[in-house]
Amino acid sequence: MTVTVPPDGSRAPVRWRPASARAQFTVLTGRSLRGLVTDRRLVVLTMVQPLILLVIFSQVFGSMASRDHFPAGVDYIDYLMPAILVTSGITSAVGSGAELIRDMDNGVLTRFRSLPIGLHWILVARAVADVLRTTAQTVLLLVCATLFFGFDPAGGLPGITAALALSLLVITALTWVFIALGTWVRSARIMQSVSGLALFPLMFASSAYVPLDALPGWLRGVALVNPVSYAVDATRALALDWPLGGDVLGAVATSMLVMAVAAGAAVAGFRRPLTR
Repeated sequence: MTVTVPPDGSRAPVRWRPASARAQFTVLTGRSLRGLVTDRRLVVLTMVQPLILLVIFSQVFGSMASRDHFPAGVDYIDYLMPAILVTSGITSAVGSGAELIRDMDNGVLTRFRSLPIGLHWILVARAVADVLRTTAQTVLLLVCATLFFGFDPAGGLPGITAALALSLLVITALTWVFIALGTWVRSARIMQSVSGLALFPLMFASSAYVPLDALPGWLRGVALVNPVSYAVDATRALALDWPLGGDVLGAVATSMLVMAVAAGAAVAGFRRPLTR
């Protein structure tokens, strides 16, 4: 931003000109990214957590899974990894709302509101930084799954790349959902409780870890209305080179719609006064 001062040095009112949209986005995104990498311990924990989930699901659940319920000729790690790409990002999406509430509580956003910047850029920067973090996590997951667990789906590198891109689109939509939730809830405790209630049903009451036919009847009904099931099925079809049908287009269209609605709700909630 720049300050306009009269050439004669008179005490005319100071006029602030806001920085360009590009500058606001760059500075705010850089701030969010620095917050993610400043503490090396946090960086390590952020990267290790998805790897722990990969080991648990692939080795523990994989050893107990009945091969009769899975497609013939598909290893469990190949069946599992597309789901891990989606479900591991859900945890990161939950953290986006929590980080936004933390900024509300520590007074950072109060200072931002006194500056001539677009408030929506704060939310965009938060979302972009968290999606970049998730991208790093998922790429690391793919590398480790390939090197140590024999992940080698039929779709090859093109299928894996397409599956990664689709999972990141789904995660971006979920990130905006939890950012919107944070702008309206504005309580770390309530956010934690709501996130916990949403996290486990989204992850486990779905087709992520076992086929729907292997689930009990009542749980299968829940999984059929769980949007994560459709995102996982579309990602899995890309990675395993299965017939796509309308799964991928449906996942893309749904993610774009959810993202648009959630972003609008987030901006509306963020414009409210910060006092609770």
